Amino acid sequence: MWSTDITYIPMAKGFVYLCAVIDWHSRKVLAHRVSISMEVDFCISALNEAIEKYGRPEILNTDQGSQFTSDAFIDVLKSNGIQISMDGKGRWVDNVMVERLWRSVKYEEVYLKGHCCK
Repeated sequence: MWSTDITYIPMAKGFVYLCAVIDWHSRKVLAHRVSISMEVDFCISALNEAIEKYGRPEILNTDQGSQFTSDAFIDVLKSNGIQISMDGKGRWVDNVMVERLWRSVKYEEVYLKGHCCK
């Protein structure tokens, strides 16, 4: 089972968005992408890279964000035979593995090194 999600990283002049695909068992980040927009393309790119490197998972868990509910993203899952699992609305705990990753990234890298102010 894999998970994917997006988080924002504050920068001096706005935000960048980070999408990661992780494996629930190993907690390994399988692929990631950074984007200056919230378009679905960078999420699809991260997912495709993970599939190319590690094969396809049985299940992919996401939240109900517009990127993950878009026809383009769902089509990638369907064409690869991946079962779709979506969190309950507003239930971050349903995707706790990737939420824990975001906490680590932000507290160990972003906030500590002041990326928001450079």
